[in-house]
Amino acid sequence: MKRRDFDNPDLPLSELFAQWPELMRVFIEQRMLCPGCPIAPFHAITDACIEYDLDEDDFRDALLADKAAPS
Repeated sequence: MKRRDFDNPDLPLSELFAQWPELMRVFIEQRMLCPGCPIAPFHAITDACIEYDLDEDDFRDALLADKAAPS
């Protein structure tokens, strides 16, 4: 599978979860239902933040921090 660009604003959540499954934890901690949602192939991070009324910059920072953390 081709490696996707994490910063691509159009990256579907389903592809984000496939490439970086560890990031599902950040969504779950925010009580988001995106992991496993049938709409995940059609939504990006921006869409999810709008749906859950989250600050996108803060949420992306949390994702980046988790992505950078050692496994």
